[in-house]
Amino acid sequence: MNGGPSILRRPTSEKSNTELTNSLRANFLASQQAVTPQTNGIEHETNGAYPNTTIGSPYTAWTARENGTLYIPSIDFLTSGLAEERSQYDITVKLFFLPSTDALARSRHTQEAISLVLKELHVPSIDLLIVSFPGVSFDADDEGDEEIENDGISEGDDLDDMAETWRALESLHAKGLVAQIGLAEFGSERLKKFLPNTKIRPSVDQINVRDCCVVPKDLILYAKQEKIELLTHNDCTNILPKGTVRELLGTSEKGASVLAGPDGNSEGLKGEVEPQWVVKYTAVVRDRGVIENKGYFAMAQIMDCATLCLESAF
Repeated sequence: MNGGPSILRRPTSEKSNTELTNSLRANFLASQQAVTPQTNGIEHETNGAYPNTTIGSPYTAWTARENGTLYIPSIDFLTSGLAEERSQYDITVKLFFLPSTDALARSRHTQEAISLVLKELHVPSIDLLIVSFPGVSFDADDEGDEEIENDGISEGDDLDDMAETWRALESLHAKGLVAQIGLAEFGSERLKKFLPNTKIRPSVDQINVRDCCVVPKDLILYAKQEKIELLTHNDCTNILPKGTVRELLGTSEKGASVLAGPDGNSEGLKGEVEPQWVVKYTAVVRDRGVIENKGYFAMAQIMDCATLCLESAF
């Protein structure tokens, strides 16, 4: 991937939050069905809902706990990996920090996310890591305004916190784990304030142009000047809200019954769940442009109880 003034528009597909939710739910269901005993040799139709866990297997039968983290579902990294040599792929990773994330913990979270992807794909490095900060969104209508607050800084992350997080990406680059690093949702004014705080400048700025047509001229010119490639996308910034996590893991018809119900009487985990981050990865075969491997990891915390790692691959 080359730095420069180009604007690459990604094909429109299922929005990332919908794709993430659906893939996690399908993965949980398949894992639970794999360990749920059949009745009289008959496997019952679930219609997208989970088997009745009061007569089937508890969540502990299809999840795994390791070093204080509960993997949902359990992951066999030995069976994952790519079909061809590493040199045949472009591997892109996007890391979404969620609103409840402690800015001081993001260096550790970045390392955790990249380590999971490298372990899943059985590779020593990735080609591009893009980071998305909570509360930061791109607004093409405000791009030409000289007032910085219209560029979202006052409503998003503090610039110092973003610069501190960026240093964690720079460290991964220095170690050879990441070839290029990039940002999401940065307009020209935010870039002008952010770039002086970096040692390794972003190769990519990924923006969500909601109207799908117009990229502001000011941003195009500034990106060209700084040799930053502009990419468009249709991801949500808050890709995994707290309510969605509770719905996925709770005791509703389509919940996985990992968390206890509202009355607290079930055998699930009890406590308030806070999603921390989501990482999305894609491995594209270079000479064919085909996505061979794609998936998500998501990390959440149950206060004073457990760390949860949710996984889906497809």
